[in-house]
Amino acid sequence: MRQVPALVVSGFLGSGKTTLVRRILEDAQAHGIRVALISNEFGELGIDQALLGNMRDDYVELRGGCVCCRLSDQLVETLEMLRERADPDRVVIETSGVALPYDTQLNFWREPIVGWIADDAAVVVVNAEQVHDRRELEGVFEQQVSSADLLVLNQIDRVPQAALPAIEAKLREFEPEAPILRAVHADIDLSLLFPPDPAGERTRRREAAQETSQEHHHERYKAEDVAIEDGIEEDRLLAQLEALGALRVKGFVRTAKGLRVVQGVGARIELEEPRDTPPSELVGRVVVIRRA
Repeated sequence: MRQVPALVVSGFLGSGKTTLVRRILEDAQAHGIRVALISNEFGELGIDQALLGNMRDDYVELRGGCVCCRLSDQLVETLEMLRERADPDRVVIETSGVALPYDTQLNFWREPIVGWIADDAAVVVVNAEQVHDRRELEGVFEQQVSSADLLVLNQIDRVPQAALPAIEAKLREFEPEAPILRAVHADIDLSLLFPPDPAGERTRRREAAQETSQEHHHERYKAEDVAIEDGIEEDRLLAQLEALGALRVKGFVRTAKGLRVVQGVGARIELEEPRDTPPSELVGRVVVIRRA
């Protein structure tokens, strides 16, 4: 049976995972590489599929839980289905913002996919601004970083350059060995994402991380679907979303100035024109994730 490398793209809410996945898909498409993509959303709405647009080979979205635990059986079944349907050259799994990479990768050792998944790795995307501002540096964030085979320190343009060594030192407290790549908009050398691991170094480090892992509590977070009226003024929309006190917001809204993608992390909320037209049923709806 042909062996296929697998990549788990993880990171806390709003770190830039979907941007990195989009780059992976664009690069694969340009080089004729078949990619099977599974995207996992903590909420039920399914915004990421629309954000990724049409640049995908084969795509399945798993919603309403995390592939590292509640949806693990569905993940294995979906991987096997994609192997039969798409015959991929690579597998990419984008986890939800509160999922753990190591627990997701444990599924690769289950039957029947253990027979064809090879050289799996976890890349964890980190929002430099969150670390600099000392936000969310406990629990899930720490466990994600400690599971990384590669760390992408993203959005470095939003922090003082002089602060970067201290930010990297903070990450080193949780994961002392994984390489750290600095990035803006997740723009990195994509050839670094699928390296072979003949010596089993990644497996050794994951086993060590498992010994010190903490219990994973999804009930700390809740996802809600918030309806937004058409034609809303953008200033009013921003004020309304900021008042929610969310960790993460994302969705599509038709404002007085036109259709906008809403992307927010903490108090930073941005409105942009979408690259692709989303399904009509997603317009006017925003996913809000906050502490339970």
